Formats: sequence, C-alpha cells, structure tokens
Amino acid sequence: MLRKRFVVAAASAAVGLVALSACSGGTETAAPAVAPAAAVAGAGGNAPAAKGETKVAVAEAGNLGQVLVDKDGFTLYRFDKDSAKPPKSTCDGDCAKAWPPVVAEGDVQIEGVDQALVGELTRADGRKQVTVGGWALYRYAKDTKAGEAKGQGVGSTWYAANVKGGKAGQAAKEAEAAPAEQKAEQKDGATKLVASNVDGIGPAIVDQEGFTLYMFTKDKKNKQPTCNGDCAKAWPPVLAEGDVQLEGIDQKLLGTVKRADGTTQVTVGGWAVYRYAKDANAGEANGHGVGGTWFVIEPAGCKSTAPVKNKAAQSGNASEKKEDAPAQSGY
Repeated sequence: MLRKRFVVAAASAAVGLVALSACSGGTETAAPAVAPAAAVAGAGGNAPAAKGETKVAVAEAGNLGQVLVDKDGFTLYRFDKDSAKPPKSTCDGDCAKAWPPVVAEGDVQIEGVDQALVGELTRADGRKQVTVGGWALYRYAKDTKAGEAKGQGVGSTWYAANVKGGKAGQAAKEAEAAPAEQKAEQKDGATKLVASNVDGIGPAIVDQEGFTLYMFTKDKKNKQPTCNGDCAKAWPPVLAEGDVQLEGIDQKLLGTVKRADGTTQVTVGGWAVYRYAKDANAGEANGHGVGGTWFVIEPAGCKSTAPVKNKAAQSGNASEKKEDAPAQSGY
C-alpha cells in the first residue's frame, strides 16, 4: 500500500516571526522568515529524518501562516500549472532546476500534516514526487537557507504550500475560498497587482499577467501623473479597471489618481504605477533604471534599489531618450 511509505512523527508547536514589510533596500527579498517547528519532548519526539529519507513538516512563516518545510527547514512550494485531481507535475527540465521536486526517498517522514493528505506521483523521469492534497511539492533554488520564502508569488503561479497543500498566505486563502463566478469576474476586465520576486531585482509588483510594474520618480505622490503622450506609449499606465485585486500587498497602500486624459491610474504607496512596453515577456525588468528615473516598484510602495544592469539606460542614452523620454515633455 502506498501509505506504508509515510511515517507520522510527533505533533509539533511553531512560533511565528513577524514578516518584513519595509522596502528591501536592494535585492534582499521582503519574503517572511520561516520559524521551524519546535521539538516536542517525550517518547518518539521529533526525530530528524535519517540521511536519504524525505521529511515534510510544518513551520510558521509570518503573514503567510503555516507552511510546509523539508527536513532542513526549507520552504516547500506548489505550482498553479500542476493539477491535484489527478496529481500531476508539469515542471520539468529547466523548470525543475529552478524548482527542485521533493522526491520520495526512503520512508517519508510526516510531521504536523494529515497523513491522509500525503501521497506521491510519478514524474516524467520515473521518480516519485511527494504530494500534499494532491499538489506536487517543490523547493526553490534561490532559497539559500532555511527559513527563506523567496519563491512566494513568483510568476503569480508559485506559492508556499500550506498544511493542506493549498496556497499559503491570507490573500491566497481568500482567492481559494472565492466562488467560481467571483473568480471569473475578477479575471475578466479587473486589474490585479501581485507581490512577487523578479530575477535580478528581488521584491516587485507584477500585474495579472506577470509583467513587472514600475514607478516614475518625476511623478509626485498622490498627484496627477506626469507621463503622458509619447511617454505613456513607452510606459503604459496601469489603469483601475473594475475592482483592483491585490495579492500580497497591503490594502492600505492601494489608491488611485486621475490622469490628464480623465482615466484613473492605480497607485501603490501614493506612486502611480506603469508597465514598460519593452518588457516583452512576464518576469522581465528591462525598464529598471531607464533614464535614472524609472524603477521597479516594490510591494511596500517604494522604488527598488536593485543594481541597474543596463548602465546606458540609467544614464539615458540617445536611443532611450528618444523613445522612452521625449525631450519636449521633459521625461
């Protein structure tokens, strides 16, 4: 029987840590720290998984709540593009290098998780991957130490897994609890802002399609945006269409401001939010540092201070000035 592969450890207590909420000040992520489950004294205790064995336990992760962790305390994740019914993993090749699957090796130790929810699936390469609630579990290669949760919200498809295999975090819980018709309404025509992590940048806000969002330092907080005309073609404003949905962003930071053309633009922390026309794919951040005035906006509503890779863009070379910052408008 499959269930014989899984061994239940003693229940554990967890102590939550306060999630970071300030601006990162660089590429350091603002993801919450994870507090590993504390050991319980007594017979059996919380014996660590033996070498070569797999362990799935529970830890507290600030505002994410309880999340699943492995035997080393690393956060475990689930992928929206997988399926739970039937359990199936779609993350292979380069994806599996960035998101290593939790492979069932030896007896799988279970701590703080309902045994009935734990299972396994067979990956394309023949290996057995651990599942909780039908969802395949993964680690994130950029989590370099126990307690990090840098993978939360990446690409708007990766989330720390909770004790039932669902998405960790209050916003994720609300999304899962929403009726199907409400979800459809949110998807059709509504603007959505998601707290994510962008490669080479760190904490960032992305839209419902995973595109990186920016702020313009020549704007002023809660004032009419100054990027219009040709500037707005290069930097399309994020307009408030329908109810603006937030995921992982403090509702108190959300606002709107009227543009010169009468449309309503979304603001975070008072800063008007834009996309960049030269970001051709989700997850790109080609606009960071352009002209020394355009920067990725963080979930806390401030500019990212991540290093600018394109120094020519930062200094505002001729081609960037011509297309992205028309001289006549002063951008």
